[in-house]
Amino acid sequence: MKIGITCYPTYGGSGVVATELGKALAKRGHQIHFISYAMPMRLNGFVENIFYHEVEMSSYPLFDFPLYTPALASKMVEVAKFEKLDLIHAHYAIPHATSAYLAKQVLNDENLRIITTLHGTDITLVGLEPSFLPVLKFSIEKSDGVTAVSRFLKEKTLTNYSINKDIEVIPNFVDTDLFKRIDSGSIRKSIAPNGEKILIHTSNFRPVKRVMDVIKIFHAVVKNVPSKLILVGDGPDRSSCENLSRELQVNDHVKFLGKQAELVELLSAADVFLMPSQSESFGLSALEAMACEVPVISSSVGGLPELVVHGETGYIAEIGDIDRMAKYAVELLTNDARRDIFAKAGRRRAIENFAIEKIVTLYERHYERILNTAHSDLHP
Repeated sequence: MKIGITCYPTYGGSGVVATELGKALAKRGHQIHFISYAMPMRLNGFVENIFYHEVEMSSYPLFDFPLYTPALASKMVEVAKFEKLDLIHAHYAIPHATSAYLAKQVLNDENLRIITTLHGTDITLVGLEPSFLPVLKFSIEKSDGVTAVSRFLKEKTLTNYSINKDIEVIPNFVDTDLFKRIDSGSIRKSIAPNGEKILIHTSNFRPVKRVMDVIKIFHAVVKNVPSKLILVGDGPDRSSCENLSRELQVNDHVKFLGKQAELVELLSAADVFLMPSQSESFGLSALEAMACEVPVISSSVGGLPELVVHGETGYIAEIGDIDRMAKYAVELLTNDARRDIFAKAGRRRAIENFAIEKIVTLYERHYERILNTAHSDLHP
């Protein structure tokens, strides 16, 4: 198949999933065309069958804001026409699904299929804005195929927007050959020179991730267990988190590492992964931790209960329950045998349910079904 993929190229789950999916599809012989305003973060190095098309943005004094939606649609028209695309896969509904629909109308080509994957905040946060809601609903319903990364997100979409559309749940995935525990003795020695335990959190530091809760959990943990905290990522809440770590006087034990492209070594050095999010439609970073044999302590929101098995691969607590999450962390950090059982169970669950080979096959089958279904049947 000739597949166009459009996504946000920045540090975030939807862009990571889109890029890794494209790379995996290319390895299977499909021709992949990434269409975005910048090179996707994980699209590094030459990969056969992958092509990148940059959306050109022009400035004009009349326009106060960049007009990305029509610019993206125009680039989709160009790529679809000259590369003879079979389908365009839009990751994150706004504005990608809208631009894809517009491009299809410009081309007047019913054979070009539009697949939209819903990732989370495009539905639970952004799309609920009154200025976006009607367009989001329209774009989803006009897509030829729609997928969601969790059962939670599917139900949320159908409920919040009264969507009259079949949505297939295809979960996020992890490359278990890449994300696996490796020797990280040098990193452990650097971060925890006196043999302290290591907790880790990775995110884009948005308020919804509740990274300040991570600091508070660690503040409670370090009173009971000699430990260090690694924070990976960057975003609007980073300065507040740095200030909080100083206020709680744990800043000497907290490492703010910023954005990191290679996570396997860092995850392999960790003993516990913390994810106290307010909203999490799937929890890709938690899955990557599980694949690297790091037990996860998370909040009981969104798609996380579909990923983390309480009492088996980690622990789940209510949003904001700092004390309980800290208690769970102390339990795992002081019981090596139990932590090892959880670690092995997490790795096993990642392989059995979320390995990239299985999930990419689900996407291939979805593409084939949509391509082989008449347009009139997709839009009765």
